[in-house]
Amino acid sequence: MRILVTGGAGFIGSAVIRQYVKETDHTVINLDSLTYAANLKAIAEVEASPHYHFEKVDICDRKKVTKVFGEYKPDAVMHLAAESHVDRSIDGPSAFTNTNVVGTQILLETALEHWRNLEGAQKDAFRFHHVSTDEVFGSLSLTNRQRFTETTPYDPHSPYAASKAAADHLVRAWHATYGLPIVISNSSNNFGPYQFPEKFIPLMILKAKAGEPLPIYGTGDNIRDWLYVEDHARGLRRVLERGQVGESYNIGAQNEKTNLEMVEKICDLMDELCPRQEGSHGELISFVKDRPGHDLRYAMDPTKINRELGWKPQEKFELALRKTVQWYLANPHWGGADASGYGGERLGLGP
Repeated sequence: MRILVTGGAGFIGSAVIRQYVKETDHTVINLDSLTYAANLKAIAEVEASPHYHFEKVDICDRKKVTKVFGEYKPDAVMHLAAESHVDRSIDGPSAFTNTNVVGTQILLETALEHWRNLEGAQKDAFRFHHVSTDEVFGSLSLTNRQRFTETTPYDPHSPYAASKAAADHLVRAWHATYGLPIVISNSSNNFGPYQFPEKFIPLMILKAKAGEPLPIYGTGDNIRDWLYVEDHARGLRRVLERGQVGESYNIGAQNEKTNLEMVEKICDLMDELCPRQEGSHGELISFVKDRPGHDLRYAMDPTKINRELGWKPQEKFELALRKTVQWYLANPHWGGADASGYGGERLGLGP
């Protein structure tokens, strides 16, 4: 297949591309505008492959997007390009509406025209895979064991989540109204190598290494369901290649941890791998004012993708977290940002 991946220089997109190029004979076209969080070094190991192509294009640029579709004639689209940092969305929501909503609409319109011009088996096999987030579902209680399913009503609480929810609805509308063959996936919080250091886990690793305070929103009781990025990439490939048209699939590893638990685990690993002379890294933990609209708990029910598509995570959480800490210790300047990063004390404190 010829697979067009939008946002392929980002954290999750680069993992998808590395897997496709190294493990399959598919050709991948990486469409990315190279915003601040993108980095082509994340796909450096496969960029010389004849099965990989890069196009520096903003998904909001209709003319250039149309040109890419015309030149490469993709058999499938995996749409990951998005603004994704919640704190940034609170401070500047318009960029999120533009990229996540308008950009998705332009992609849908271009993909629809492309699909309508296909014939036979190629037309039957075409898929538009929209990659979304658990944040569109809102917040779960800390006290019950409910998890988000594919039928959980949408209830977004941040500008980022609202923009992704809007994009999800557009994708479903293009299927219902125009017949575009789509699939949707919603995943829990990702972690792993190559993530931009404004995000929660790399931020805490880098701050701990620098001996800086490790600020946690509120009391640290907010719960997230953590998924290793390589497992997510395998799940995305499974949804694209085997998912039923018009269906959505939740991808999660059922690794629920409070924010405080995650930071404590990181501190324990840092104590082992990069000891402080002054004492434990846990002594750096501090608590700051909670952010607006901070969801209490996310948890994904992956039963559907387990049962229907045969996907399950391969990585053990503890080992994956260790590998992640080791990677950032070996690459402390990844992303060209230091631990203070965007927004000072607000950077990445609530995943």
